[in-house]
Amino acid sequence: MSKQVRVSHPIYGLLPMEVEGFDSLAELALNLRWSWNHATDEVWRQLDPGLWETTHNPWVVLQTVSRDRIERVLADPAFRANVDDLVQTRRHAVEAAAWFQETHAPASLASVAYFSMEFMLSEALPIYSGGLGNVAGDQLKAASDLGVPVVGVGLLYQQGYFRQVIDREGAQQALFPYNDPGQLPITPVRQANGEWLRLEIALPGYSVWLRAWQVQVGRVKLYLLDSNDAANYPAHRGITSELYGGGPELRLKQELLLGIGGWRLLGALGIAPDVCHLNEGHAAFAVLERARCFMEDAGQPFDVALAVTRAGNLFTTHTAVDAGFDRFAPALIEQYLAGYAAQTLGISLQDLLALGREDPKDASEPFNMAYLALRGSGAVNGVSRLHGAVSRRLFAPLFPRWPIEEVPVGHVTNGVHMPSWDSAAADDLWTDAGGKGRWLGTTETLEQDVRRVPDAGLWQFRHAASTALVDFARERLSRELAGSGASPDAVDAAHTVFDPNALTLGFARRFATYKRPNLLLHDPARLLRLLANPERPVQLIVAGKAHPADGAGQALIQEWTRFIRRPEVRPHAIFLGDYDMEVTEHLVQGVDVWLNTPRRPWEACGTSGMKVLVNGGLNLSELDGWWAEAYAPEVGWALGDGQEHGDDPAWDAVEADKLYDLLEREVVPEFYARDANGIPVAWVARMRESMARLTPRFSADRAVREYVEQQYLPAAAAYRGRVANRGAVGREMVDWQRRLAAAWAMLRFGDVTVETRGAEHVVEAQVYLDDLDPEAVRVELYADGTAGSPVARQEMTRVRRLTGASGGYVYSAAVPSSRPPSAYTARVIPYFDGVAVPLEAAQIRWQG
Repeated sequence: MSKQVRVSHPIYGLLPMEVEGFDSLAELALNLRWSWNHATDEVWRQLDPGLWETTHNPWVVLQTVSRDRIERVLADPAFRANVDDLVQTRRHAVEAAAWFQETHAPASLASVAYFSMEFMLSEALPIYSGGLGNVAGDQLKAASDLGVPVVGVGLLYQQGYFRQVIDREGAQQALFPYNDPGQLPITPVRQANGEWLRLEIALPGYSVWLRAWQVQVGRVKLYLLDSNDAANYPAHRGITSELYGGGPELRLKQELLLGIGGWRLLGALGIAPDVCHLNEGHAAFAVLERARCFMEDAGQPFDVALAVTRAGNLFTTHTAVDAGFDRFAPALIEQYLAGYAAQTLGISLQDLLALGREDPKDASEPFNMAYLALRGSGAVNGVSRLHGAVSRRLFAPLFPRWPIEEVPVGHVTNGVHMPSWDSAAADDLWTDAGGKGRWLGTTETLEQDVRRVPDAGLWQFRHAASTALVDFARERLSRELAGSGASPDAVDAAHTVFDPNALTLGFARRFATYKRPNLLLHDPARLLRLLANPERPVQLIVAGKAHPADGAGQALIQEWTRFIRRPEVRPHAIFLGDYDMEVTEHLVQGVDVWLNTPRRPWEACGTSGMKVLVNGGLNLSELDGWWAEAYAPEVGWALGDGQEHGDDPAWDAVEADKLYDLLEREVVPEFYARDANGIPVAWVARMRESMARLTPRFSADRAVREYVEQQYLPAAAAYRGRVANRGAVGREMVDWQRRLAAAWAMLRFGDVTVETRGAEHVVEAQVYLDDLDPEAVRVELYADGTAGSPVARQEMTRVRRLTGASGGYVYSAAVPSSRPPSAYTARVIPYFDGVAVPLEAAQIRWQG
C-alpha cells in the first residue's frame, strides 16, 4: 500500500503552529536581523546543521525539519530558554530608543519610503544583482540599527538574478532557478479580514493584479510586489519574473509596477511618507503617483501637485555614464501611459513626455527616467564626491548656461553595513576595541579605539582570516569542479590548493568592460612570474558574473578561466563561480588585498572594497569612486593619475604596467618583510591605519546619518510647508513659474559700471525686468573658482528705480578687489522663498 502524503501549499504550509514555542522560532526566522546578528545561528544549527550550513535560511530549516524534531528540541529547557531570551532581546531592540529617537524629534520625520529595483539582504532572499541592491539592503539594515523610520518598497522576482555555472570550456552559463515564495523569509500582507492585499494596476488591454509581501528587516519593513497572481493574463504573470531581464517593454512594465504600484501600496497600508527616496531612476513613476494622490486629496491640478510633492522626493543617481540611464521610446510611453496621463493626471501625453526629455519639442527624443526623477524631486545626489561631479556634467544639459559647479547634484558617499560583512573574529576584535554598540550611532571614538590594538593581535587576527578563506575556497572549488565533470585528480587537488601563509589577492565584481577585470591579465607571463615566485608566493581568487546579454563581459570571464586552467597556473589562482553574497562575505573577510581596476570615472562609488576595511584587508584600486576620496599612502595603494583617459588601450597598457610595478615593488615586499616575531610591521601599520581611518567613514551607519540630517529632515520640513493649506504655496509657485516663463525673454542688462575703492570693487548694474516683479528674481555677481579662490556669489542690492524706464532698476554690490573686475559677471536668477534654484526654476540671464 502506498504511503499517503499531505501536499501543503507553498505559502500556507502545514507548519506545527500548535507546538508550544514554534511561534517564537517563526518570529526569529522571519526577521532578517539574523543576517547580520548571528545570535540565533546556533538555534538553526541545532535543528538541522547540514541544512543550515547549506542554505543559511532559517525559514527553510523550520519548514523542512520534522514536527518530532521541533518538539524534541523545544522540550529541552536550555534550548527553550535560549529561544525565549532571543525573542525578548529582539523585541526590546525594536522597542528601545535608537540614535534617531535620541537625536531628533520623532515628529520631524514620520517616515521615508525607500524605493529600489533590488535589495541585497541575504542569500535567503535572492532578489538582487549587485551594487545597487547592496546599497539598498545595507541602508535598510543601518536604518534599522539607527531607528530611522524607513519603509522599503521593491519587487519580488520569481527568478531573481541569474545563477552562474562555468562549463568545461570556461564559459559562463546562466541558470534561472525559481524562487518559491513559501521558502523565502517573507509573509503575505493581509487585510484585517484575512484577505491577501492585492492591487490592481491598469495596463493596455488587461489590468495587472499585484500581490503584496512583507519582509521584516530588524525594525524596518520592506514591502515587495509581484505579478504572479492567478487572476492575471499569462504574459502579465511574468512581469516580475526576472531582475534586469527581457527587453525595454518588460523593463517599462516593471518600473510602472514599482513606481505607481509601490506608491499605491503605501496608501493601501495607511502609510503617508514625508519623504520618497528614489534609489536610482527606475522608480521615478512614483513621483507621478504621489502627485496624483495629492491632486485627489487637495483638489489641485497636476502642476501644483507636482510642485508641492516634489519637495519631499529625493533622487539618488548611481549612474556614471549617460548610456546607463533607462530610456524608453515615445511610442512605448504612449502605449502604456497616455491614458494615465490624460485620464488620471489631467495632462497631455506631450506634457508627460516633456518631463523625461532634454528638449520637450523633440518628438523623437526618448523618455529618460533619470530626467523624470530629477524633475520630480526636491534634491538630487550622487554616491561619491567624484560621482557628484560626474553627475553634474551628465545633467548639465537640463540647466543650460548654468556653471557646471551649480548644476544641482550633491553627493552622499555610500557606505556598507559593517555588521553584515565582518567576520566573527572581526566582530570580536572591534567589540573589544569599541564596544558592542559601535555601529548604532556616532562613531567618533572608533578610530582611536582601533589604534590601541597591538601588532601581534592584529596579525594573529589576519592569519586566522586567511586560513578560513583558504578552507572555504578549497571546499567551494572542489564542489564546483566535481559538479562540472572535472577529473577525480582535479577535484582532489582542489582540496590542497593555496597556502594560508601566502599573500592573497582578491578580484570579484560584475564583469563589464569598463571595470577592466582583465587589466591584471594584460601580461600573462609577468602575472605568472608574480604568482609563482617560490620565495614570495602570491595567490589570486577571481569571481564575478557578466550579464547574460553582455557578450564582451562573458568573453572576459572565459579569458580568465582559460588562464587559470593552465597547469602551471592552477596552484596559484582560482575562479570561484556563481559570485553571490556568500562568496562575497568569505572573500572580503579573508583576502589580504582587494583589487579594483575600473576605468575612471565610470565607477560611481563601488562598495566591494569598503567591505574589506572592517576585516583588516587593504585596497589597491583605481582612483575612482569612493577610493578617490578615501586614498592616502598610509591606508593602501592607488592606481592611475586621477585623470580621465577614456577607452584608450594605450592607457590601459600603461596602467597595467603600473599595477604590476605596485605589486612587485611595494605590495609583495611589504607583506613578506617580517620582524623577529614573524610580524610584517609595516603591513600591520597600514592595516591599522586603514581600519581606524576608513572603516567608520565608509560605513552605512555614517551614510544613513548623513541622509537623515542632510536630506530627509530638510525634505520633510519642505514638504510639510508646501502641503499645508491644501498646497497654497504650490499654487503660488506655479503662478510665479508662469510669470517667469512669460517675461524672461524680455529681461536684459543695461550699463554695468565698476569703481575700485581700496580693497573693494563697487559694481552697479542696470537691470530691465519688464513686467516682472523684482521680488521674483535675485541679481548677483558671480566669479568662477580658480586655483586660489573658490566660486564667488554676491547678492546685489536694489538701490533705486531707473527714471523713465518701465521695470528698470539699479543694483549694487561690493566685492573684494583681490580679484580683477573682469572676474565678476552680473546675472539674474529666479527667486522664491524655499524653492531650489536651479532645480525647480532653471532660467538664468547673464550680463553682456
